[in-house]
Amino acid sequence: MNDPAADEPTEAAAPVCPRHPDRVAYVRCQRCGRPACPECQRPAAVGVQCVDCVRESKRAAPRIRTVFGGTADSTAVNGRPVVTLTIIGLCVVSWLLQLVTSGAWTQLLWFAPWEGVAEPWRFLTASFLHSTSPLHILFNMYALWITGQFLEPLLGRARFVILCLLAAVGGSVGVLLLAGDPATSVAWQTPVVGASGMVFGLFGAMLPVMRRLGRSMGQVLVLLAMNGAIGFFVPNISWQAHLGGLVTGALVATAYAYAPKDRRAVVAWVVPLAGIALLVGLAVWRYSSVGVL
Repeated sequence: MNDPAADEPTEAAAPVCPRHPDRVAYVRCQRCGRPACPECQRPAAVGVQCVDCVRESKRAAPRIRTVFGGTADSTAVNGRPVVTLTIIGLCVVSWLLQLVTSGAWTQLLWFAPWEGVAEPWRFLTASFLHSTSPLHILFNMYALWITGQFLEPLLGRARFVILCLLAAVGGSVGVLLLAGDPATSVAWQTPVVGASGMVFGLFGAMLPVMRRLGRSMGQVLVLLAMNGAIGFFVPNISWQAHLGGLVTGALVATAYAYAPKDRRAVVAWVVPLAGIALLVGLAVWRYSSVGVL
């Protein structure tokens, strides 16, 4: 005897998202055909794709590199230069710490030639400090933003980090080299703070980069002249740090800009090693020449 209920068609189970089994998903990925809930759907040229296929597609796609060897799509998140923003954020946080600690944070990290010999981290950390006047940090951060959002996508994240750090140290080394005789010059005891050395390093980097791209350097030269002159006419501004950062940034960017295409990866490793060796060598030579070491 036949069971009438057995002859009735069974209702098909509703499709569910593989990533979220508790969610019904009637939209399928155009690439793999699997169901995708609204959270896992990504717009495609035709229809939608699931997040897994989009991720796999990005992984398999060839990386687009700039003329300087940087990975064009790895320098920003949502179109923003993350390294530049990170440095700005660190400077702002450091400045707030300077205010709330009544100068204790400043004294811990500022740079003076006499203190640099025993506490070498000051060669770098001084670039993340500023005077208590808001104008100092506002000017430097604005200049860093303008130059950073241009250079970071061109050079790539790693090269840009190296450029910024070497320029920062180069600014302090410039102060050391041009401090005069330690027996008579107050520059050996005068603390220096500010990201100006790093900023001028980015100014200097603009020159070989613009030349390599075949663009006019007129505006960059005018900007350099105006900012460079400020250090000679406005008191309490270290033109020595400006000059040290400028030369360092120009040299680093020149190496990146004119590296042969098949040697870019090697140059990317050689530049930081050679830059650190040169800056440390200059600092050791200077301290030794005045009898500090």
